[in-house]
Amino acid sequence: MTRHRLALLVPVLLLAVLGTAGQAQAVGYRYWSFWDRASDSSAGGTGGTGDTWLYATQGPSMARPSDGDVQGFRFSVSEDSKHSAKPRGEAGFATICAKTPAREGTKRVALVLDFGTAADAPPGSTPPDRSPRTACARVDEDATTADALASVAKPLRYDTNALLCAIAGYPRTGCGEAVSGDRPTASETASPRGESGSGDNGSEGDGSEGDGSGGGGPSVGLVAGIAAVAVLGAGATWQARRRRG
Repeated sequence: MTRHRLALLVPVLLLAVLGTAGQAQAVGYRYWSFWDRASDSSAGGTGGTGDTWLYATQGPSMARPSDGDVQGFRFSVSEDSKHSAKPRGEAGFATICAKTPAREGTKRVALVLDFGTAADAPPGSTPPDRSPRTACARVDEDATTADALASVAKPLRYDTNALLCAIAGYPRTGCGEAVSGDRPTASETASPRGESGSGDNGSEGDGSEGDGSGGGGPSVGLVAGIAAVAVLGAGATWQARRRRG
């Protein structure tokens, strides 16, 4: 093998290692995302045919909905807010809160709770409902979305960083865990990338931001692969010099 061919081999091997490592790092997160429904027909969220789900700009503990608002939660596996699955269903405020009359000193918030699909479920778990649940929460005028959710969908579960982990007891375990393919990385539990209680949603209980440490650093395989390529490169250089000598 000539020195020229050896020089070409090393970068090719390095690209192969980096490519494989990049695929291994292409993970998503399994978590509850939080959404607001914006209506084209009215600002009150009446649930017309032009309604659109928008990723919430605040976490549920920071958001303070108005009477007539529709908000949703969706459990799914997604990389970030751009790829997050929206709540399913067409029911609007008029339908969800039809049997909950207005009362002075309170407000009504229509909630859509989508437990996701079997593909989104943690290993060994099944979504409790195939179709989304709806509920009309009557709460105090200054109540947050988290308060409304707690009034109709207990038990709720939060982690130590106040990230919303479970609604109505689902899922029983896990919280924002990294998922690669069909296999979650249980030791890598972090807030989904781009999620926070005060900014890009995140379904967090107190507005604290997740650091996304579950998938940010280089993997052991990546480091080992680069080291192996370095050894091969050093060996190739030594052989070339030996032949020249």
